[in-house]
Amino acid sequence: MIPVEEITRPLGRLIHSAAAVAAGAIGVAMFGTLLFGEALADGSNARDAAKYDLKVPGGLAFAEFKGYEDWAVITIDHTEELMKVILGNPVVMDAFRAGVPGNGKPFPDGSKMAKVEWKPQKSPDAPYDINVPGPIYDLDFMVKDAKRFADSGGWGYAVFVYDAASDRYTPGTLAHKPPQDNDARCGAACHTVVQRKDYVFTDYAKR
Repeated sequence: MIPVEEITRPLGRLIHSAAAVAAGAIGVAMFGTLLFGEALADGSNARDAAKYDLKVPGGLAFAEFKGYEDWAVITIDHTEELMKVILGNPVVMDAFRAGVPGNGKPFPDGSKMAKVEWKPQKSPDAPYDINVPGPIYDLDFMVKDAKRFADSGGWGYAVFVYDAASDRYTPGTLAHKPPQDNDARCGAACHTVVQRKDYVFTDYAKR
């Protein structure tokens, strides 16, 4: 009669080998996932680093608006061609909530606004007809500094155009719509029509 241990020993070695192979496969998969995640993070970090190195020639630097992605929403807007959200840093949000500019007071220095514009597209998931943000069109920035921009109502402006093919931003130029000159006063001309509102078109949307 064959001893039981002689029968079970090979089976044990087989189970152990199978477990080792499975563990190795899991390890390889986890390592691959980790590398893929790091590659995505590196790509995102590279894009962020690239955009924050940008500067309008003779004008504002993208880095002056670092963190705009997480600013509070002031309002939303749209045209037939673009969807827009206007964001504000804490300084300008406090001013809006205090009643500026309707109370006759100007926005304080340090007020910053960012307008993100997208080309609209139809939602692929909603059960009704709705437009959602599609490709980014551009980013528009404003910053209040009465001394620095004394000849443009105290505001500095910048536009950065998004290129989907390269996933990169570039400073706006005269070829952009609307045309952008290479200085921080590129938006001053059109904003003069709202001088009474401290050159700001945007109204704070109640919520």
